[in-house]
Amino acid sequence: MKRATQFAALAGVTALLLSACGQAPDEAGSTPTAGGDGGNSDFVACMVSDEGGWDDQSFNQSGHEGLLQAESELGVTIHAVESSAPTDFVPNVNNLVQQNCNLIIGVGFKLEDAIQSAAEANPDINFALIDSSFSDADGKPVTLENAKPILFNTAEAAFLAGYLAAGMSQTGTVATFGGLQIPSVTVFMDGFSDGVKQFNADNGANVTLLGWDKDAQTGSFSGDFSNQANGQNLTQGFIDQGADIIMPVAGPVGLGAAAAASDAGKTLIWVDSDGFKSTEHGSIILTSVMKQIGAAVFDVIKNAADGNFSAEPYIGTLENEGVGLAPFHDFESKVPAELSQKLDEYKQKIISGDLTIESVNSPK
Repeated sequence: MKRATQFAALAGVTALLLSACGQAPDEAGSTPTAGGDGGNSDFVACMVSDEGGWDDQSFNQSGHEGLLQAESELGVTIHAVESSAPTDFVPNVNNLVQQNCNLIIGVGFKLEDAIQSAAEANPDINFALIDSSFSDADGKPVTLENAKPILFNTAEAAFLAGYLAAGMSQTGTVATFGGLQIPSVTVFMDGFSDGVKQFNADNGANVTLLGWDKDAQTGSFSGDFSNQANGQNLTQGFIDQGADIIMPVAGPVGLGAAAAASDAGKTLIWVDSDGFKSTEHGSIILTSVMKQIGAAVFDVIKNAADGNFSAEPYIGTLENEGVGLAPFHDFESKVPAELSQKLDEYKQKIISGDLTIESVNSPK
């Protein structure tokens, strides 16, 4: 069974039943716009959100920003449709097909089934999917000529975040947790774990990591990407065990983690976007493990509008600047120069290939 179906098989069936009577995107939360000054208004770029919506302060918002940039700079016409539940995915994608979109982008792995089914049924339309490749009924990878995976090897940047967290911890205990145990989440946690381990090896330290055992691939998960109370409870549990720096990899659930950390005077590492800018919790955010989702979306739209669409997967890395650490912002003066220099050295080693961050969850 395919990954997305494992989490929402019943929802997918319901969505298929609803698709025949779904509302047109203009009536169901989309944002149709006729393009800017770039002369590409005949090209229609469309996007479907995961259930977090466009203001999730995480990956949906980042993807939407890339779509808006394409509208502004390329002059393409856009449609953006929000999903409030998994049952919206299939109707939303089908409605965009009916809107004569040239390119339809799904934000998040949960849209794999909806995007893949639509791509297979509509070979004359191009599709893209953020944070997931495509697979057959047995979970084996498949390639579709009209569908492009947009993936990110966040283990590389998360390694730097783990090293930083271990170096900045005052208690000798740091933590991480995920929303769901899926590769696009646990790849962050793998890199973070390796960074903590490398700091310990370099400095003869014994910083403890709570929430994730990389070798066993077991750890703490909130169970979804929407229930902030779960993130708050998990984070409070880590704080009670002595953690003073926590990295939630759970989209909006991370806002619950921020509430707990703020109340306790602890520090967060954000993910996907620069949390200092995208959230109201910048004062407690040490840095962010960023995926340049917006930039990737913009490039995919540009290439498609120029007639150069390719189904070859995009994989963001430190080398191509598809992933990276955000600035330290309010913590700039608090990060020791020696630690900052060490992060720069490891970044260059990863880019040069002298150091490979191994993760079973890294995109291939």
